[in-house]
Amino acid sequence: MRVSQVHGKGTVVNIQDFGALPDGKTDSSQAILKAWSQACKSKVGGTIFIPPGTFLLNTVTFSGPCNGPTIFNVNGVLRAPTGNSRYEYWILFQHINGLTINGKGSLDGQGPSAWSLYNVKANSRHPPSSIKFNDMSNVLIQSITSINSKFFHYQIDGSQGIHFEDVTITAPGDSPNTDGIHIGNSNDTIIHKAKISTGDDCISIGPGTSNIHISEVYCGPGHGISIGSLGKYQNEADVNGVVVRDCTLVRTQNGLRIKSWAPSPPSKVFNVTFEDIDVNHVENPIIIDQQYCPHSTCSKQGGESQVQISNVKFINIRGTSASKVGVVLNCSKSFRCQGIEIRDLDLTFNGHEITATCSNANINFYGQQIAAPICT
Repeated sequence: MRVSQVHGKGTVVNIQDFGALPDGKTDSSQAILKAWSQACKSKVGGTIFIPPGTFLLNTVTFSGPCNGPTIFNVNGVLRAPTGNSRYEYWILFQHINGLTINGKGSLDGQGPSAWSLYNVKANSRHPPSSIKFNDMSNVLIQSITSINSKFFHYQIDGSQGIHFEDVTITAPGDSPNTDGIHIGNSNDTIIHKAKISTGDDCISIGPGTSNIHISEVYCGPGHGISIGSLGKYQNEADVNGVVVRDCTLVRTQNGLRIKSWAPSPPSKVFNVTFEDIDVNHVENPIIIDQQYCPHSTCSKQGGESQVQISNVKFINIRGTSASKVGVVLNCSKSFRCQGIEIRDLDLTFNGHEITATCSNANINFYGQQIAAPICT
């Protein structure tokens, strides 16, 4: 048995002891699954050690519950297969309480092999997300890098207590739907010190999320930090308690965004704070869009969004806008936005103050900023 130098407690299992080969071509899936099984069974906790080198890993599921805290320590490269997949994920972690994914290595989704196969407008089957968490609790993702996901880099569903710390996420600015971190039907999520460059939302927050704290995130390129889209499906749960602080957005398509489909079933998003955000040449620094319709399919249906947006604060948003209209509040006629606060706004466009547009919102402006628009 190899002696592995890894910071971890309990049983340390090296995937090469089960036949994994670091050549980037040999399928190491079964070897890694065997290492997982041994580490997961350890009553004192187990560490799966992935040494330097490139290991090809096909679609896999790592399931719990485990007998103790489990560490997935990546010091090499885990590489996805090329092309599309019939699965919604490349790597799935599920039913585990107490998981750490860390190391100096990376997860390579091989996205370029699948992006051209995905037709967004035709609503074709989307490629797999790189990492999906389902029914997970008390998870730490630390220091690791995700490269070129085929779809979302990280997808969180039905989980609680997921914590990202000092991670890097990267894909080209024109890569389709490569959201950095997508959160849905989950609570108590922390994202701290992340560098995210991608082709879609750096962070997207879907229905059924609560108690989300995001801080010290660098985003760009990408579509910004978004709540939504909301209201696409029936019986969506509410979004509540989102705090985004001390972040930087550079040359993104959007900055801080809340978006819902129209028409849509009823739901709510409330108690949201965006504070101390630096923007650099961002196209839409502040935007609430309740007529979201990216592919022109919903525009023919008519009707208004029934997503009620309330108690949203934008505080100390500063920097430069890539468009003269730097604040867009386009709320629903049926459910006006309530309790929108914009305080100490300091945004310019080509050296001049930006303008704002507002419809169907109850809004209060405070402190240094542009002249408050008349909201119809």
